Amino acid sequence: MAESRSKLVIVGIGDDGLAGMTESARRIVAEAEVILGAPAMLSLLDGLSGRKEALEPDMPAALRQVREALASQRAVLVSGGDPLFYGVARYLCDRLGKDQFEVIPHVSSMQLAFARVKESWEDAYLTSLAGRPLEAVVDRIRTAEKVGLFSSDEHPPNRLARALLDRGIDYFRAYVCENLGSPDERVTQAELTDLASMDFDPLNVLILIRKPNRPDQASRAGRHRLFGNPDDMFAQTLPKRGLITQAEVRSIALAQLDIRPDSVVWDIGAGSGSVAIEAAQLAYQGMVYAVEPEPADVALIEANAESFGVPNVRPVPGRAPEVLASLPDPDAIFVGGTGRQVVLVLRSAYARLCPGGRMAVNVVTIDGLATALETLKNLTSEVQVWNISIARGIEQMDRVRFEAINPTFLLAVTKTPDVSD
Repeated sequence: MAESRSKLVIVGIGDDGLAGMTESARRIVAEAEVILGAPAMLSLLDGLSGRKEALEPDMPAALRQVREALASQRAVLVSGGDPLFYGVARYLCDRLGKDQFEVIPHVSSMQLAFARVKESWEDAYLTSLAGRPLEAVVDRIRTAEKVGLFSSDEHPPNRLARALLDRGIDYFRAYVCENLGSPDERVTQAELTDLASMDFDPLNVLILIRKPNRPDQASRAGRHRLFGNPDDMFAQTLPKRGLITQAEVRSIALAQLDIRPDSVVWDIGAGSGSVAIEAAQLAYQGMVYAVEPEPADVALIEANAESFGVPNVRPVPGRAPEVLASLPDPDAIFVGGTGRQVVLVLRSAYARLCPGGRMAVNVVTIDGLATALETLKNLTSEVQVWNISIARGIEQMDRVRFEAINPTFLLAVTKTPDVSD
């Protein structure tokens, strides 16, 4: 008889380690055969007999470690604070299934930080600076009343303070809460101008409280539309001008992709990056990977991303499907160029798409439509198809005439979970 596989328990811990845990949580960790976690978390668990294994910082690699740990009878993963509040638990549950895990939370350091400064947090903008574009976070802070931020090595409190001051956002009182719950806990109150020159322990939470009666600083991103920007707003190589995904087609495709603020998006065959850039404006807390083999177009993606102020676009030089292996699993995929490997690219991309994710494919020829449609039908039961023909009105003297743009085809699918998983 096959032995049933146990769940992996995800346990939240504070900076005081075992001493601050409940008796039941402490017993689960003490009896574990395998203990996964970040090195800083594992260092708080000296004296336990379980084999400690540092979790890889690269999430696909960490996912493989967790899959291996699930085969153990008593496996535990330790995570700081509440593992479901900007912790690893959500990522694992989304990819491996909620029924594979049990979550035992600790008090979140964010909750502790607000308690230390005696402010409520139910109406605050809460986020983490780790893996998120600084510009998008700053723009959300601009209109907030209260802010709670998990700092990161790349974006410590002093760098965020300088970014805010550079944009004229000087109307917050700041608190930096370090090593919460540990003997060397410290809470520092400062003006942003002072904070910009101060250093803090990496384990910190930054709280910003808006000063009374201070108006918002205007956003500097008002000249661009969220999506559907005119084609000529994007830099393009002259021989390829006109081959950009047209504004109207981009708008339909982005609507079909159902991009959320924290989505991971792939743009395969990105060209000058028009779809990637507008996807990044929608996924302002996420990341967009623009896959493009032509070096000249990779440079254009970088230039257009800088022009639009979207630092969460990451150009990926190379051809699909080879370069896809290095990317995190996407929530949405746009395929605008596949070369001669259309079948292989679509199959590889669909295989990596997260369950419930959307993929849109833009093709311009009848042969390309037939191949893409047949491939997608072999992958999923329902494929949506559009023939998009658009004519734009142009004023000529005192009349309006319509100039047709090249007709194109758009296909879209949703990835349904594999019932056999």
